[in-house]
Amino acid sequence: MRTPHRMAEDPIAADHIADDHTAFDDWFDGGAEDLVPPDHRRAGRRRRRSRLAGLSFALKGLIAIIVLCGFLAMADRWAVLYAENKAAQQIKKQLKLNAAPEVEISGFPFLTQLADRRIGELKVTVPDVAADRVTLAKVSATAHNVRIKGSGLTDISGAHADVMQGQVLLSFADMNRELGASQVTFSGHGKNKVLARGTLPVAGHDVKVRADANIQRLGASGISTDIDNMSLAVGDLATYRPGTRSSEGLHLTRSSVDKLTKQADKARQLLAVPAVVKRLGVPDSAVQQALNSDAKLRELTGTPRFVKQLMGTNLIDIALAHPALLKKFGLDPALLDGLTRLTRPELADRLSLAFRLPKLPGGDGYVRLQDVTVEKEGIRVDLSGGGLSVGK
Repeated sequence: MRTPHRMAEDPIAADHIADDHTAFDDWFDGGAEDLVPPDHRRAGRRRRRSRLAGLSFALKGLIAIIVLCGFLAMADRWAVLYAENKAAQQIKKQLKLNAAPEVEISGFPFLTQLADRRIGELKVTVPDVAADRVTLAKVSATAHNVRIKGSGLTDISGAHADVMQGQVLLSFADMNRELGASQVTFSGHGKNKVLARGTLPVAGHDVKVRADANIQRLGASGISTDIDNMSLAVGDLATYRPGTRSSEGLHLTRSSVDKLTKQADKARQLLAVPAVVKRLGVPDSAVQQALNSDAKLRELTGTPRFVKQLMGTNLIDIALAHPALLKKFGLDPALLDGLTRLTRPELADRLSLAFRLPKLPGGDGYVRLQDVTVEKEGIRVDLSGGGLSVGK
């Protein structure tokens, strides 16, 4: 048996093995060419070139136009934003506002309007404008036929509006915060009336206040309020109405009169004051009988005429002259003194909603009030104007 070593030394066997290695190397080298990975990017580029080559010239032109229009639209919008920001800064500076207003330029394209130096419509919204004692929650205006000032396409130094319409909102939320004395709140009632309801501190007591404010236009630039039906309720004992008319002053309520007529001692103390008897118009003979007989006292004080007369009697002078009697009714003399010091003009001034629009700086432009209406959220005023200029 031939050993492996000897087989390696055999010339014939060695030649055969060398031939096998040569064949294997040839097979391996040839297969390596087939194993090279494909170039996908190059193939993708070839496919794209083939697709574009397949498009018609007209379609290629259409795609180019669409791309160009997209760039022009983007440039147009950037130009609008630039113009709106510049206009907002000019308005803020000219009207001395705390914050820049919102400015919106309508119409497309803007660049053609800019080249023509004329804008069809421009909207401005200004929040929180100070007007006398109140703050206007929102002032919005739409200007038409606005001419742009400046030279060249990119120079915008100002603008001039021929016609303007706008609105002013005086919100009840702002009025409650700025005008509400203590806990007084305002709310709308009908087209031109505002109700004031709440409490006022008087001489250490909280008295309920009620008043109606009639809203009306005041000239061309303001609104006025006529305050009426003012009353201050001292619990359920009495009602104070500032003024000098017979219906005004301090009057007992129906509930306090009912309680008074059911308490014989308090009724007798009231009838023992000659000034009270005189104002009630009760005959002296009837007063004497009532003071000496409980039955006659109940008969007198229980009549509808007596109740009506007592409720209609102004107790201011009587109470000041007889403070002890006032205490019998449960009324603090200091409170009465505080109420009498609260005059009708002073109370009306506390609850007044009047204001005037701020004056426009310079120029020949004008703004006028057109209509005033009371709505759920506040007082709305319609405006009109013209000849308004912003900037140089």
